[in-house]
Amino acid sequence: MSRLPEDEPPSLPLTWRPRWAPIVAYGLAVVMVVGMAALAFTLPPEYGTGDRAGIVIFGLLVAAVLHLLGRLRVEADERGITVVNPLRVHRFEWPQVIDVTMAEGDPWPRLDLADGSTVGAMGIQSAERRRAERAVAELSALIRAHGEAPDR
Repeated sequence: MSRLPEDEPPSLPLTWRPRWAPIVAYGLAVVMVVGMAALAFTLPPEYGTGDRAGIVIFGLLVAAVLHLLGRLRVEADERGITVVNPLRVHRFEWPQVIDVTMAEGDPWPRLDLADGSTVGAMGIQSAERRRAERAVAELSALIRAHGEAPDR
């Protein structure tokens, strides 16, 4: 595994996202929508338009939920870090983020914030071991480089 030098953060902007989650999520979303539309089209005549529409709408709702899982990412730019999780998008300025940690067995890393809270960064998945280790190392280097408020 290649390691970053401790004192050399990667260049910005940078985005981390899981490799397989979007492929699986959007692939299943297509299967659901196409499958539900095909099912609605092939239903016997005793099923009405409302039934057919309900089946298609159900497929679209499942696809919407899968989209929430497919959009996971962590973005770093000159101003700070954006964490896109399924239901919320968090934006943090560099001084707000103290550290990033991912303990053995954690599904994704946590950002430790200056107010004492933590936020999961689901865009980095520990199941992708080497990619996750590298992403955490890069993010940690960026936090060390940009995290403190500038001296005045």
